[in-house]
Amino acid sequence: MADVSAKIVKELRDKTGAGMMDCKKALVENDCDMTKSIEWLRQKGIASAEKKSGRVAAEGAIGSYIHTGSRVGVLLELNCETDFVARGDLFQGLLKDIAMQVAACPNVEYVSTDQIPNHVVENEKSIEMGRDDLAGKPDQIKAKIVEGRIGKRLNELALMEQPFIKDSSMTVAELVKQVAGQIGENLQVRRFSRYTLGEGIEVKKSDFAEEVASISEN
Repeated sequence: MADVSAKIVKELRDKTGAGMMDCKKALVENDCDMTKSIEWLRQKGIASAEKKSGRVAAEGAIGSYIHTGSRVGVLLELNCETDFVARGDLFQGLLKDIAMQVAACPNVEYVSTDQIPNHVVENEKSIEMGRDDLAGKPDQIKAKIVEGRIGKRLNELALMEQPFIKDSSMTVAELVKQVAGQIGENLQVRRFSRYTLGEGIEVKKSDFAEEVASISEN
């Protein structure tokens, strides 16, 4: 793997407008070759998608996915800039794929990590700080270990950080950027709801032998 410096990441970012992590991945994939990295970002539509990310996406559509057996269902809102794009095949295909992704990820609760409430983050920190394997470690070391674990845990809760179920070499965030580049508009996953059949319903467990004995006594 190529040694990617912060300087070359910044240079690629300045040239393309792509995000820092996308630039780093492009450089890793292309052995720090600047020209090939730029082409890689353009092929995936990431560079052009980043330039459009600040534009308002107020149109779009709400899509649904019902898994085989009708035990899991998802509603998801995907936004774009124009109604014309929302009706297109690329947009509709992305909407369906992301809704399917939510169905496949029961632990995902938020669109992105920046949507996770602070009280959830603090609760996760409290849990990690109290783990037995950290007992006796210096506070500085303990803090670094917890920080790494918390980052991983928060990513598990965020839809955009999940490996795409149809191509695990990219995350959902990278998929959205790729399609945004192809479409030529800003795309944003706004919200979703996942439904599991019977979730939250208390089922009373009965003791069949006890019921039979009770009937016999009467």
